[in-house]
Amino acid sequence: MLTLGVDIGSSCVKAALWDGRGFSFALGPAAWDFADAAPELAGRLCAERGAKQAEIAFTVATGYGRKLYKNADKTVTEITCHAAGAVWLKPGTRTVLDIGGQDSKVIALGENGAVKDFLMNDKCAAGTGRFLQNMATLIGCPLDDFANIPPGTEPQKINSMCTVFAESEVIGLLSKGTPKDAVMLGLLDAIAARAAGMVSRLADAGPVTFTGGAAKNPLLAERIAISLGRPVEAPEHPQFAGAAGAALIAAKLAAERSNGA
Repeated sequence: MLTLGVDIGSSCVKAALWDGRGFSFALGPAAWDFADAAPELAGRLCAERGAKQAEIAFTVATGYGRKLYKNADKTVTEITCHAAGAVWLKPGTRTVLDIGGQDSKVIALGENGAVKDFLMNDKCAAGTGRFLQNMATLIGCPLDDFANIPPGTEPQKINSMCTVFAESEVIGLLSKGTPKDAVMLGLLDAIAARAAGMVSRLADAGPVTFTGGAAKNPLLAERIAISLGRPVEAPEHPQFAGAAGAALIAAKLAAERSNGA
């Protein structure tokens, strides 16, 4: 049985196809037609499996634009889906830190993987992937450069996490000849401190599973771990946690529907 999870975020659309044993993943840009991107991704994943979209038993949509995906059988909140996906990607997870394009969230889980509590920063882009992308554009470097800062670089402290004020601060530092690498590491440390603060408010012990697009930067995970004083580990395919969780929930709902028929 095939089930599909679609995570429609502010910058990317992620899709996960689950066959009861493992996943296939696909990602595409959201742009202005993010709801339309989901069927294309679903078609791509089915083609890879030699299947047809009609064979998908159940589809769950989650994320920023979940209600816009008309092909979904059900919509489920990001918190629930990210928790389920993180536990599958990294069994034993008890604390999830997810940094996406537009928001950051921390989720505390019980022993059975159920959500106990959560915090979400969805009113400000500070400390999110969008913030980092804006800073990369301002500095004039690829986003990947933030993961390749030379060892031994001394970070330049960044005092403001507001995007507008941070831009002014960065421009001022660069105009004074502050090395770009120092500014970039300072920005990572500012994001790390903000993330660590959120985690500490919700879960005061144990390792942290780092998900979302920002988790693909191992240096950021390292800086968060330093700031937090706890292990921070990103699983394989961290940006697909929400989509994977949605597909797993879809499988459960499909089974319930089948048993009730």
